[in-house]
Amino acid sequence: MWQRGLNWAAIIMVGIFGLMWVGIVIYADQGSPLWMRIVQVVFGFLLQCWAIQKALRLLGRV
Repeated sequence: MWQRGLNWAAIIMVGIFGLMWVGIVIYADQGSPLWMRIVQVVFGFLLQCWAIQKALRLLGRV
């Protein structure tokens, strides 16, 4: 029971972190070169995709 709750907490935290990462890179980090911002946005999207994949796996077990 606890593990399932902690799994959901981790998934939610990683998803929110990925969303915040993309937002910060797009709007606040104007001093970095364009290629670096693109790489960071891709990293943020990978975090969000990981969170979605894990959430779908947990929903599949229900």
